[in-house]
Amino acid sequence: MTPPAFTFEGIYSPIVTPFHKSGEIDFDTLGEIIEFLIEQGVHGLITGGSTGENYAQTVAERLEVAKFAHQIIKGHTPLVVGTGAMLTPDSLALASGARELGADAILLASPPYALPTDRENALNALAIDKAANLPIMLYNYPGRTATMMGEEFLDRVGRSSNFCGIKESSGDINQLHLLARDYPHIQLGCGMDDQALEFFAWGARFWVCGGSNFLPAEHIALYEACVLQGDFNKGRRIMAAMMPLMRLLEQGGKFVQTIKYGVTLQGMHASNVRAPLKSLNKDDKRSVEQISQVLKTTIKNIISGD
Repeated sequence: MTPPAFTFEGIYSPIVTPFHKSGEIDFDTLGEIIEFLIEQGVHGLITGGSTGENYAQTVAERLEVAKFAHQIIKGHTPLVVGTGAMLTPDSLALASGARELGADAILLASPPYALPTDRENALNALAIDKAANLPIMLYNYPGRTATMMGEEFLDRVGRSSNFCGIKESSGDINQLHLLARDYPHIQLGCGMDDQALEFFAWGARFWVCGGSNFLPAEHIALYEACVLQGDFNKGRRIMAAMMPLMRLLEQGGKFVQTIKYGVTLQGMHASNVRAPLKSLNKDDKRSVEQISQVLKTTIKNIISGD
């Protein structure tokens, strides 16, 4: 079997995009966030994902963020550039831009709203692959795109060795089983935070997790317990401690706002969001604060053996 074009391993943080109150991108804070995540030891960074509010940015802004991130990262950790867009020409421009700026890989989602067939979706993905000619992390997220990357899609894109990983975010456990069993040549990655333990049990070696923007050490702890140490008893204890946060993120309907407020709690002011989103209210903020503090303390005790 041909080795993958790139190995995705560990915790990949889909970086939030901080904004000034005026709505302009706050590059000073963005630099602080990137440096914080590198110092904390995350294994890769992603710009232009849904956590980064890509849907509320122009192609030019997204490429500007990617270029800025590349300059700050300076090769310390892999950079993956998101290419998801409603218009194929926009995705092609993002893919070409990722190649030109020196990104390590691209993140490729199905185009939202169009509802392409597997064949149409695969041909679209192959065109983006041609524009980038970089390793690709697929992003299967029908909750946002309304399109599932099915078997025909996976078979067709498999003709290019660049399709070497998948962030699986459907929430369908059967899709996880299908990927693990029938598509072992596509590196399996968790994209559904409350199923991280199940993904690791089925052989996933990377996790794209929005919460790692503000709790990187705790997300790394689960990865290390399950993947590096093979200690699923410890992993279950860590996951149990993380579940209140997972419920808040996956079921609260305020995913981006919660993560951005979590980043703000770390001293990097990132709470502002672009329309149509609104920042958290006082009660929501209190929940994030309380859940984060308990999670940190509990996982610290688990790691120390208490």
